[in-house]
Amino acid sequence: MAETKAADREGTILQGIGSFYTVRTAGGETFVLRAQKKLRRERLSPLPGDEVRFHLPETGEHGWIEAILPRKTLCLRPPVANVEKLILVLAPEPEPDLMLADRQIARAFAQGMQVAIAVAKGDLDHGLAAKLAAEYSPAGIPVFPVSALEGRGLEPLREAMRGQLCCLSGQSGAGKSTLLNALLETRQETGELSRKIARGRNTTRSAVLLEGAGLRVMDTAGFSLLEAEKDLPPEEMKERYPEFRAYEGKCRFRQCVHDREPGCAVAEAAENGEISRARWERYRMLLAEARENWKNRYG
Repeated sequence: MAETKAADREGTILQGIGSFYTVRTAGGETFVLRAQKKLRRERLSPLPGDEVRFHLPETGEHGWIEAILPRKTLCLRPPVANVEKLILVLAPEPEPDLMLADRQIARAFAQGMQVAIAVAKGDLDHGLAAKLAAEYSPAGIPVFPVSALEGRGLEPLREAMRGQLCCLSGQSGAGKSTLLNALLETRQETGELSRKIARGRNTTRSAVLLEGAGLRVMDTAGFSLLEAEKDLPPEEMKERYPEFRAYEGKCRFRQCVHDREPGCAVAEAAENGEISRARWERYRMLLAEARENWKNRYG
């Protein structure tokens, strides 16, 4: 490995806008940098959360990002790096898209991330958190009911986020920015839910790493679609569902993928209410999608 130049330094990307990246060092210094062209040739795009090595020239306005250090995790949507815990923000309005949530959770688990669910706008509906806890607790996913307006439930969520680089993600209008304001005790821009089309107005337009109240949190733009993975072997989908592990080896068939095979212990557990039947049904839909994509992967 080539020696690091004396002027080379390391830091974390807070945000990227256009071809400029804001990087903060461990000592708290902040620089606006460009990425060297060699990164583009290597098909590497710097992302918020990336740990990078950069060079500050003796003259000139901007320094250069020379290398992206090895990533622990990588999210393509939202596009961020090195996230350790994904915090899905769901709310009574807009209606939660649990298929979208399951897609994100599956990808997070595949990379070894931890996952938690924050049920925002608790002042509007006190039943959603209980419903989600029933669905996701068997998977080891904690559910935190919170109300930024009333200040309820914030400290337990803060405790669950401390010491890790977290990412707040979810549908537009779910209240991520409002919740983030309350968690970090800051004043980020927030928007009101569009009643006419039942969708949120995005107030976060690009991912940004924020710090406050002892937390490091990636704020991301809301979205409503997440493309299916094209190269996922269907038999690997079940590995992304922790609640299935207790039933491995108990199915009639050794290669059971927990769809509708005779003698499937997971299907029986779903029917008996030991795990969420609704989440298992969504799993079967994602499994069918993975099978179709795998069959057509070279098409």
